[in-house]
Parts: sequence; structure tokens; C-alpha cells
Amino acid sequence: MSDFPTALPTSRIPDPAEAPPLRWGVIGPGGIARAFADGLHTHTRSRIVAVGSRSQERAEAYAAEVGGATAYDSYAAVAADPQVDAVYVASPHSEHHEHALLAIAGGKHVLVEKAFTRTAAQAQEVVDAARAAGVTCMEAMWTRFLPQSDVIRQLLADGVLGEVETVLADHGQWFEQDRSSRLFAPELAGGSLLDLGIYPVSFALGLLGLPGRVTAVGTTAFTGVERQVSLILDGFDREPAAHAVLSTTLAAKTPTIASVSGSRARVELDGDFYQPGRVRLVSRDGDVVEGPAPVVTGHQGLCYEAAHFAGLVAQGAPESPLLPLDETVAIMSVLDEVRRQVGVPL
Repeated sequence: MSDFPTALPTSRIPDPAEAPPLRWGVIGPGGIARAFADGLHTHTRSRIVAVGSRSQERAEAYAAEVGGATAYDSYAAVAADPQVDAVYVASPHSEHHEHALLAIAGGKHVLVEKAFTRTAAQAQEVVDAARAAGVTCMEAMWTRFLPQSDVIRQLLADGVLGEVETVLADHGQWFEQDRSSRLFAPELAGGSLLDLGIYPVSFALGLLGLPGRVTAVGTTAFTGVERQVSLILDGFDREPAAHAVLSTTLAAKTPTIASVSGSRARVELDGDFYQPGRVRLVSRDGDVVEGPAPVVTGHQGLCYEAAHFAGLVAQGAPESPLLPLDETVAIMSVLDEVRRQVGVPL
């Protein structure tokens, strides 16, 4: 193609080190909270100053790892700590609703790990409470805030892809079938969708808008949570011709790649697509332009969502333009509908 670009747009995502500092409290010192601390302390000026757990021992272990944080044996203590500006909710999905409301009631800004809550109804309650309290609230879907996501948004806005036809994305991981694992525990809102499937769903909605129709099939695991789900979304409000074909599973390591294909070109993201990575643009004639390797790699990329959130707080902004609260509720509505069609109780 004679007018095919010779270079990709430059990401407009700021350097996380330039974000204003924020004092964080953490609810739930599990694996994702440790990754968050690593990215935060390595690449930003913000610091974790408090952590809450039902176990004082676990709280103290996390506090020792991050350095300088106060360890509490309750979540309420984090929400009440005057040294805390914002709370990162990193507890199991089943607890996000309660813990987000606890932080908001304490007057704290709140970043809630994905999936935002168990259901869309719970998500709306959190959103309403945050708006009423005048605090900043955001879902911690870190992919939205990565440099590659901004590059793709620019390509779409500039019409480089043409009319979008198909979005493909998958996220599958293999997990041992263990009843004690939260991923297989119905009471902890386990299953493939809220933990893994939300990545392809959020990816599609972030680029295409809200779908008019959701079609899903799936199977359940031995505990009744969803094991494997395949879904098609269509009737999008921003890209009416597009179909999103998405899948997720707890029973196999899939490629975990993503692509956005249009009438003029397509964008490809290698696995794991939700982490920092390169953007590859391929014309319909086979011309290829590839972006640079990411500066921040792996789960240290969580620093971008933390930096973005700190900027929102400094600006007095109640929510993110990159992931508005109404869109977070809409994503949860899609996941509710998928589980309804698959036959999994909410």
C-alpha cells in the first residue's frame, strides 16, 4: 500500500516516574499486591505505607517486603489510616465490593483490582458510592494504561486500520484442579471469566465500544465455576461492523494473543497480549511496521495504572477517561450475561 505508514505513532503515555507521589494502603497482601508493590516502588515516586490482612502475620510479611509500611490485622484500619491517600483493593473478587465500599467510607480514593466486583449490580453500588463521596475510583485493568494500548487507540482514531471487521483475543492458563484454589471456589467468585476472560472482554470493549449482543458457550469445572468459555460480541456502538471473537479457559495455556483487523490493515499483539509488549501493524498487502520493545516489562507494567491513578487524584478527577466507571459497569454486565448463558450462578 503506497500510503501505508513507515512508523507507528509514539505512545503518549507519560513516564510513570513523572507521576505525582501518592501514599497507598493495600487491602489483601496476595500475589497481585506484591507485583503492584514491585512496579510501584521500582518505577514511580509513590509508596505503600499501610497494608491490611485478616492475618497479622501475613500483613507483617508484606510490610517487611515493601519496607516502611504499617501492618494491620484488619481492612478497616487501612481505610481509617490518616497517612493513606488511596487504597488498592487486591482481595479476592468476592470481597471487592465490600472492601471498596469500606475504603470509600473512609474517604479514600480507591483502585479496585479487576474484575471490579462480582456482578454489575455490585459494581454500580461502588460507582455510586464513589461519586457521592467525591473520591477518585478506577478499575485496575492495567492493560488499558500501557503504552501499546495508546498506540492502538491512535491507529484506530487515525483510520489506519480502515473499517474494523474482527477482534480476536484469548486468555487461557492451566491450573491444577484444586478445590482449595480461589480460581475453583464459587464462594470466592472463581472461574475463568473474572480472572482471565475479563482481559479479552475489556480489550474488545475498550477499542470497539459497547456491544449490542453477547453470544456465549462454555463448560463448567468440577466445582461449578466456568472452566472454558467462547463468546462473540457484535453490534458495537463505535464499530458497528465489527465482531469480537474471544475465549478463555482454566484448563490450557493458550497463545494469549490479540489482533484487530480492519479493511486496510491489522494490529497484532503477541502473547501475553495484556502485558507490556510490541505493536505490529500489517497492511492487507503484507507490509509490516513494528514498534519498539517495551521499556517496562512483565508485571512491573502495573506501574502505569498506578501512575495514571496518581495523576487523576492530583487533578481532582473522579474517574479515568481511559476506563470510565460506566464502562467498568458495562464490562461487568457483559460478564454477567456470559455467565447466565453458560449456566453459572452470579
